[in-house]
Amino acid sequence: MEYFKSSLKFVLGVTPAENEPSGADTQSAQVERLVDRLQSSTLLNDRRDACRALKALSRTYRVEVGAQGMHALRQILEVDRTDSEIIGLALDTLCNITDPKTFEEEAEKLDAVNKVGEQFTEIFIKNSDNVGLVLTLLEEFDFHVRWPALKLLMHLLTNRPKDIQEIILVSPMGVSKLMDLLGDSREVIRNDVLLLLIQLTKGNANIQKIVAFENAFDRIFDVIAQEGNAEGGIVVEDCLLLMLNLLRGNISNQNFFKEGNYIQKLTPMFQIPPETDDSPLSGWSPQKVSNVHCMVQVIRALVAPSGPAQAVATCQRIMRACGLLQALCNILMASGVPADVLTETINTVAEVIRGNSNNQEFIAGVMAPSNPPRPAIVVLLMSMVNEKQPFVLRCSVLYCFQCFLYKNEVGQNQLIQTLLPQGNEMQSLTTGQLLCGGLFTPDSLSNWFSAVALSHALIDDSTQKEQLLRVLLATNIGKPPVTLMQQCVILLQQGNKTQCKLGLLMLLCRWTAHCPAAVKSFLLIDSSVAYLTALLSSQENNDDLQETLLQSMCAILIGLCIHFNDDSVSNYTKEKLCNLIENRIGLERFQDAIGGLVRHEVYSRTLKHPQPSAKNPSELLLDHEFCRLSKALEGVITKSVLDGSSSHHKSQNSLPTPPDSVLVAQYKEVIREQDLQIEKLNQITELLVKEKHELEIQVHDLRSTVSHLKDQNLVLRATQSNGRSEETEYYNAVNSEDSAKELEKCRSIIAELENRLAECTSTVKEYKQKLEEENETDFERKSQKKSEELEALKKEQEDLLELLTDQESKLTMYKERLAALGEKVETDESSVELDTDDQPESSNSVERIN
Repeated sequence: MEYFKSSLKFVLGVTPAENEPSGADTQSAQVERLVDRLQSSTLLNDRRDACRALKALSRTYRVEVGAQGMHALRQILEVDRTDSEIIGLALDTLCNITDPKTFEEEAEKLDAVNKVGEQFTEIFIKNSDNVGLVLTLLEEFDFHVRWPALKLLMHLLTNRPKDIQEIILVSPMGVSKLMDLLGDSREVIRNDVLLLLIQLTKGNANIQKIVAFENAFDRIFDVIAQEGNAEGGIVVEDCLLLMLNLLRGNISNQNFFKEGNYIQKLTPMFQIPPETDDSPLSGWSPQKVSNVHCMVQVIRALVAPSGPAQAVATCQRIMRACGLLQALCNILMASGVPADVLTETINTVAEVIRGNSNNQEFIAGVMAPSNPPRPAIVVLLMSMVNEKQPFVLRCSVLYCFQCFLYKNEVGQNQLIQTLLPQGNEMQSLTTGQLLCGGLFTPDSLSNWFSAVALSHALIDDSTQKEQLLRVLLATNIGKPPVTLMQQCVILLQQGNKTQCKLGLLMLLCRWTAHCPAAVKSFLLIDSSVAYLTALLSSQENNDDLQETLLQSMCAILIGLCIHFNDDSVSNYTKEKLCNLIENRIGLERFQDAIGGLVRHEVYSRTLKHPQPSAKNPSELLLDHEFCRLSKALEGVITKSVLDGSSSHHKSQNSLPTPPDSVLVAQYKEVIREQDLQIEKLNQITELLVKEKHELEIQVHDLRSTVSHLKDQNLVLRATQSNGRSEETEYYNAVNSEDSAKELEKCRSIIAELENRLAECTSTVKEYKQKLEEENETDFERKSQKKSEELEALKKEQEDLLELLTDQESKLTMYKERLAALGEKVETDESSVELDTDDQPESSNSVERIN
């Protein structure tokens, strides 16, 4: 025993001083006597008194009580189950021993960094049956047993979360016993089990699924309603945190939540009464603000852009149908809403409407209660370009506007139309006017916001890019108007703030990508190319992040002007621009600038999520959609520049050889026709590859569905297995039929899921087989067709050679006949030379064609 005590004290970092007071020895001896009495006494009252004394000492002398008494206390939990008082005392003592905090009574003895509770927890859970024993004690209704057992589990979970999660996961009915406590009429137990479940469900998808299938959502909503929804206290926040743990990143639970009609139950929680003039802040206490924050986070977990597209679209449709989107818009337009609540609500509305045309149309029709009434989108943009508004609020408005334009052709067209000349009188303020105004204000952050917002109206829409070229701006009285692109280039050259330049460059890159007309307009602007090359060739501030990004984006814009150049501007054709890059910048430096964008942390961070993630204005540099554009076009831009440079060198090194006969021209025409046919075949190949990619996506979606169904099947099987154990106990106790019905229901669900799994597996196999057959058939057919066409061309070439040979034979024969008849035949040296020179060239041409 003495060896065990000294070893444990050494492990815990508690070593006696050289001249330790005799009082400490006395207390240690007292603990030892109490533990001996607890183990050896035959009278329950004696053991109870010893346990009570140990509890009293466990806060001041935690190490001594834990080192000597943990095993004895564990035996009490198993042997004296019939006496609730001694069980409660033993649990309280174990709670003190494993408490993660340091008590004031022991603060002088222990170092502040000494994690005594965590180390005793490690000792206690080495035998996983100890945790199972505590879980069993939760079934006792006595408050003095159930509550300390719950606290002990909370301490164990806090100290060793991963280990306790695994132990509870494999414990028979472990999760079910905890879920039953949510129905306890004593609020302190109900509230503590909420805290325990929040910790238990963190980062463990399997426990999350089991908790959800244990009717967790119904119980959570019941507690929230009892506590007063958003107006409730901290218990409402705890319920929402547990709900968020169950939903965030867990596709299975999200589908269960959606199919169980729980989204509709969220709507009443957002029916927040309007503020009164007498007490405008009475309804927004700090706790209410926290509750609403958690409420909107639950919604965002269901419609996060990273989720499966089909599932997100279904949740978005339900949110509009049940009035949840309307309730969110009411909060947006209400007065007296705190800025942080307004910011999070705007972010939530953004993801509810993102990519959903009906929801986007709904938000476009929402009117703000202003005088005169204005569309809510206009009011939000007014906040975005107002430099007096909080930065996070302005970022949320940008995100909402981006989501409003995402895959919204109607919204994109309407925005551009507000910038074009109109025959009739328009409303006083439009989205286009606000963005143009923000684009040209002295505030660089407003410039950046406006440029990025306007660029989102051009995504995947060449028509709007060409329409935007028609926009004219009146700069000064008496001077002719300039185009929007000219004004952007002027601002780019005159501005001295890098953030503004980055925003304008992102707009110009989006504008010129896939739009030769925009490239032509940009190249026709004076000094536009010269300015970009000057920035790109500059050697100053190469270590500065913003300057490096600026050079990378200049390189991307020049590359876009090369790749999408239709050679309609004679001074800046593809070849001349490539020559300019090689002479003024250098190919190596240009490639380094193009690839330099992806090496920055800000690029990686921005690419991960559509929502701007900057914490302060100086960090707001790149846009998510621009990063996606540069990632997609980086390779083709570099290839276009390198190919243009190499072709320029070839044209310089090779001398032109004009055709010397009609036959050479015929061969060239044949080659040209072959090139056209090959190009057509390449286009067909691209279509087939695209179709193959779409089929692969369908197969991937089906595999995801199969995986999801397997997860559901696994959870239901676990529930069924737990249900059988519970059924046996329940039948032995009351011989009820309810458990049998529940079991049958689980079995039917499992059978249904297995059928769906089989169907999905079969469908995946069919798609795979179809894909392989189509690929093989198409490849053989196209290869055979191409071979036949090449053979036909070869035959035509052979016929042409035969005709040429026949013509030369006849010419020779005619000359011989004339000589035989005595006619004088003149020999043309140049003709002879031409014939002899033509022959090798024809042969070379034939060889090249073959």
